[in-house]
Amino acid sequence: MEYSYPIRADWSTEEIVMVTEFFNAIEQAFENGITRRDLLQAYNAFKKVVPSMAEEKTLFREFKEVTGYESYKAVKPAKEGADGDLIKVGAI
Repeated sequence: MEYSYPIRADWSTEEIVMVTEFFNAIEQAFENGITRRDLLQAYNAFKKVVPSMAEEKTLFREFKEVTGYESYKAVKPAKEGADGDLIKVGAI
């Protein structure tokens, strides 16, 4: 599905791409599953753009309002998982 991801006007094109790729990875976690490695790689790039936990929570909330996907439900098991894990989040 096509969504309007939460982005900020002061981000560079590269930063917008990194954030968009992260939210695409969250979608994959809910829809088909994604490897832990791929999700963490996208999350780490996202954190370079959004180092503040408060801003992260704001963007996660905005993304959930648009998509219904709760990013934390994918990020938490990825952080706690083991190499080779498939992150597949259940129904919303």
